[in-house]
Amino acid sequence: MTIENLKRACKGAVIAASDAGFLEAIHGNLWNKLVPDRAPEAVVQAADEDDVVAAVRFARANGFKVVVRGGGHNWCQPSLRRGGIMIDLRHFDKVISIDAGNRRAVIQPIVSNRDIQRALNPLGLAFPTGHCPEVKASGYFLGGGMAWNPTVWGFGAESLEAIELVTADGELIEASETENPDYFWAARGAGYGFFGIITKYHLRLQALPKAMHGSTAFYRLEDAPVIGSWLGEMAPAISPSVELSQYIVQAPPELKPLAADQNGWLCMVTGTAFEDTPDAAREALRPLERPPVPSLSRSFATPLDFEQLFDASGALWPEGLRSRVEATYSDHSPGEMMQAVLQLLPKAPSATTVFLFTIFCGPDVPAPQKDMARSMSAKVYGGPWSMWRDAADDQVNADWHQAVVTTLRPYNTGYYIGEANTVERPSSAVQAFAPEKWRKLGELRDRYDPDRVFFDYFEGLSDGR
Repeated sequence: MTIENLKRACKGAVIAASDAGFLEAIHGNLWNKLVPDRAPEAVVQAADEDDVVAAVRFARANGFKVVVRGGGHNWCQPSLRRGGIMIDLRHFDKVISIDAGNRRAVIQPIVSNRDIQRALNPLGLAFPTGHCPEVKASGYFLGGGMAWNPTVWGFGAESLEAIELVTADGELIEASETENPDYFWAARGAGYGFFGIITKYHLRLQALPKAMHGSTAFYRLEDAPVIGSWLGEMAPAISPSVELSQYIVQAPPELKPLAADQNGWLCMVTGTAFEDTPDAAREALRPLERPPVPSLSRSFATPLDFEQLFDASGALWPEGLRSRVEATYSDHSPGEMMQAVLQLLPKAPSATTVFLFTIFCGPDVPAPQKDMARSMSAKVYGGPWSMWRDAADDQVNADWHQAVVTTLRPYNTGYYIGEANTVERPSSAVQAFAPEKWRKLGELRDRYDPDRVFFDYFEGLSDGR
C-alpha cells in the first residue's frame, strides 16, 4: 500500500514528502527555529481518534515507524525523525469537560498551559500546569510535568487520573492505576520514548490558591554565588508553598547603567507564594527580605494571578528564536554552581539567553520516588537556555552554551527528558531516569511494542549537527 491509500483512510490532511506544503507541515509549528535536517516520509494531521488509529494500523501493516508530534515545543525536536510517519495532533486542542463540583476535567493533548488555567481559574479551580504559557499538555505530561507550586502540588503527571491512548496494535484503550496500569505508569514521565499516542487526559484539579504573591529582587552579577549559597541554605526552612528561582538575565532598562561592566547581565531572584491568605503569602516570602548583600532593586509580595505569571514566563522564553537547552538536576549548592560558571556568564553572546536555577523549598527535598516513570528529584533544577535570532550566530552561541554545560556537568545528578540535548548526547535520555525505571521502560516496550512500531529514544535522530 502507498501513502495514497493512507490519504484515503484519513479525514485529516496526509502530506507526503513530495507534496507542496510538506516543509511547512513539519517545521511550521516548531518552537525552536534551529531546525535539523531530519524529515519523515509523510505527516498525518489527524482530525480525530479514528485517524490516529488508521495511521498506526497503516504504518504497522506497511513497515513504517511512527512518531508523534504534540505541541512541537521540545527544543531538540524528537518528533522529526529520519523516515517513518509523523502523526501530528495539532487539531486535538479542546477542553472536553469540566466537572467543577468533583474537581475533574478531561482535555485533549494540544491544550496549552495558559488555556487550561483560563478555563479553570474563573471556577475557583487550578491545575499544576507548566510555566511556559504556550507549552501543550502532550509533551508536558509525558515528561512528568514540571509544575507551578511544585513542592505542594507535585509534578503535573501526579494529578492525572487516566489517559486514553492508541496502542502499537492500533487499539484505542483507557489506562489508569487500575486499568492497563503499565501504560499509565509509563505515560507519566517516559517523554518522547512512550510507546503509544495519548488522545485524552483525565485531570484531578486543585483549588485555586486565594493568595498568589510574588517577590522579585535584582543583584549584581558578581553577587550571584553568595546569593545562590544563601538561597540554598535557607530553602529547607522556607515554606513549601514558595517557588524560588535564581536567574541570570539582562538588566531591565532602569538598571542597565548598574550592569554595564558585566555586559548588561544581573542576578534576579523571584519567589512566588501560593497561599490561602495575603498574610500567609507575605509570611512565606519574608525570609527573602534578609539577603546577605544589598539588592539593586526589589519588590515584596505583589499580588499575582496565573495570567501575570504566564506573561512573565513567556517574556523570558519567547517564541520564534533559535535555541539550545540543557536543564539538569543537582544536589549541590546553587552558589557553588554559580561560582563555577561566573566567568562565563557575562560573555553570553545573546541578550535573550536565560540562565536559571529553581531551588526547591521545604524540608522534604529531594522528594522520594513516585510510582511512575518520572524519576528525577533534587534540591536544584536548571541550567542555560541559550536563545538567539540569527543563523549567523549559531556557532558562537553553541560554543558558549557547550562551555557552560561542560562546566556544570560534574554537578549533575540527572536530566529532564524534555529539556536536554538527547540528540547530540543520547546518554542524557538514559540519565533522565532512575536505573530501575529505565530498565522497566525497556521491558514494557518489549511487551507492548515488540515489533517496534514507535520510534524509541534514539532511532532516526542523527542529524549531523
